[in-house]
Order: sequence, then C-alpha cells, then structure tokens
Amino acid sequence: MNIQVKKYFGPSTLVTAAFIGPGTVTVCTLAGVNSSYSLLWALVFSMFATIILQEMTARLGLVTQKGFGEAIRAEISKPFFRALAILLVLGAIVVGNAAYEGGNISGAVLGWNAILPQMEIELNGIEFRLVPILLGSIAYWLLNSGNFQRIQTALIILVGLMSVVFLTTAILSAPNMKEIIAGIFIPTANADELIMVMALIGTTVVPYNLFLHASAVQKKYKSPSQLRDLRIENMVAIVLGGTVSMAIIITSAASGLKGTEVKNAADMALQLNPLLGAWATYFLGFGLIAAGISSAITAPLAAAFAAKGILGWKDELHESNFKWVWRVILGIGVIFSMLNLSPISIIQFAQIANGILLPLIAVFLLYIVNRKQLLGEYINTKIQNVMGGFVILVAIIVGIRSLNSVFQFL
Repeated sequence: MNIQVKKYFGPSTLVTAAFIGPGTVTVCTLAGVNSSYSLLWALVFSMFATIILQEMTARLGLVTQKGFGEAIRAEISKPFFRALAILLVLGAIVVGNAAYEGGNISGAVLGWNAILPQMEIELNGIEFRLVPILLGSIAYWLLNSGNFQRIQTALIILVGLMSVVFLTTAILSAPNMKEIIAGIFIPTANADELIMVMALIGTTVVPYNLFLHASAVQKKYKSPSQLRDLRIENMVAIVLGGTVSMAIIITSAASGLKGTEVKNAADMALQLNPLLGAWATYFLGFGLIAAGISSAITAPLAAAFAAKGILGWKDELHESNFKWVWRVILGIGVIFSMLNLSPISIIQFAQIANGILLPLIAVFLLYIVNRKQLLGEYINTKIQNVMGGFVILVAIIVGIRSLNSVFQFL
C-alpha cells in the first residue's frame, strides 16, 4: 500500500498543489458565475497541456539530472542566441512570477479579510493594507530558513481538504449533467469570455512549474528506468488537480450565483453552502490563506531555481544571488498586495499574464527535449512533438484573440 502511494504521489503532486492556489479558486469561481458550465472545455485543454509539458520537463530532469534553466544554458551554444534566450526566459519568469506572487498574496489576503479583522493605514491619502506584510513575512521566514518542507506539507494537506470539499459540493449541488457534458466537449467562447479562457489556461499551465518540476523530480527519481512511474505520477496528479478546478466551476455555476458580482471570499464561499452552511466562509477563508502562503513560497523558489540554472550559479540554496531573486519576487508581490487594488483583479491579471507567457517558455522546452546530445534515446517522439506544437499553437491563438478583444489591434 505504501509503495503504491509513493508511486502515485511525489514531485508532480507539489506541482498540482502549486496551481491549486487562490488564483484557481478565484478564476474558476468567476468562470462558473459568469459563464456557467460553458468554459469547462478550457480546463480540459489546460489539463491536457499541463500533462504534456510537465512530462517533458520532468523527463528532462530525470534523464539529465539537470534543471530546465541549466539545460537551456548548456544547449544554446552561440553567444548571441544564448544571451537572447537568457534575457527572454529571465524576463518571462520575473514578470510572470511577480504577477503570480501578487495574486498569491492577494488571495491569502482575501481569505484573511473573510474571517479576521482588516488592517490598513493611510499615507498621503493612499490606503495601504498591512496584512500582506504579515503574510509576506511568514513566507520570507520559511524561505530564508530553508526548512519549510514540513510546513509546506501541512499547507498542501489543507489545500487537499479544500479540494475534497469542492468535489463533494459539486456532487451535492445536483448540477445539470447535460450542460456539463456540452461545456466539456463543445468549445465556445464569445469575445468577452476569451480573457477568462486565457486566465483558466494561465492558472493551470503555470510556466514556473516547468522549472520547479525539472528540479524537484531529481530528489525522487535517479534512473531513466523509472520514467514509466514518473509519467503515471504526473498524469494522476494533473488529472486530480484539473478535476478539482472543474469542480469549482461546477459548484459556482450550480449555486445560483450567475450574474452576481464576486468581490471577496464571502461571495465565493456561497457556492459551498450546500455542504458547509454557515461554516463555508470560514472554511474558504482558511483555505485561501493556506493556498496563498503555500503558493507564495513556490513561486519565488521557482524563479530563483530558473535564474540559478540559466545564469550558471552554484547549486547552493543559501547563496546570496539565489536569495535575492526570491526576495525581489516576494517583495513585488507584497507591494502589489498592499496597494488599494481589487484582489480579484490582481489575481485575474496574474493568470492572464502567465497564459500569455506560456508559449514562450513552452517553445524553449520543446527545443530542449529534442536535443539528442542531451537526452539521447529519450528525446521527444513525433507524437509528443505534434502534441507539444498543438498546445503552443492553441495558447498563441487564444492569447492573440483575447488581447485583441481588449485592445482591438486587429
């Protein structure tokens, strides 16, 4: 029994825990409230894309025992193209992770405000939230000590408990199965919904997880003979996480909240009333705090791992360069969360930014996993290349169309 548990849960489960954060709860709730079940297909695509891309980066980490950033640096030999790759990847990771970090901490603030007193100060007529400083300090302490694995495990358990509640509520809410099936298998989205599609992709296929996964698998898997087990673990974890995301859309769509403006965690908690009643707000509040802090740890870490690998720094978590990367990402997230901005808007922006950056990082990954000098017989097959190319193409098309729906440049 223990062997089977270890076989199906591991580094890929951490990836799932990273994307089942405040952004997922918020974006999926908004999708269900505003579009009912019609955007479930976007999550199905996101699950497919995540399984494909995470398998590639996990295979890279297993076979080479190198991180994604290290592989990019090693395999692009020409100085100009290497410098360009380093600039593009670092830019994408810094921008994407900074935006995501703002969403992580803002999501935790949403949970805090639902169950605990708000703390604000006013300077020169501008209101600043103090809760992000407190939450950021917790994340800073955990990151700076380097001894956060046990606490992160506890946070993952809390997020897992929240997931069980959403899955159970999705069943108890007696959703319209005909509409669910149509939403899964018939892709539809009007111009206004394209931005939400981009956000749903961005909250599931998280670019920084590609760097995190390649490094994390090396702690459990050491031999290419374990590739089959790694693939099974990857699929189980991603399908589980995607199913939870779909359950959130279903519960919010079936809750009768359609057309309601979602401003805070109390509004989102209404979808849990069929199961939790008066306790719904408290449960979601604690869940958002746990998910926010857990994700607030992984995002800066992933950025630091990416920078370490692509810039060729020492493999040392306590190196000052490594620390400064995650400090900057964490600091940006705290600052964005302190401003008197809508947490919901910050979270949505983070998911959209990640969705837009996804094709860039995925192109680098597809190039690397086709390098026979690096992976030998474990390079991509033709089918894997076709599926990877399809994911990138769809992400580009949706990104362009969603941006066009906002800026009208085409």
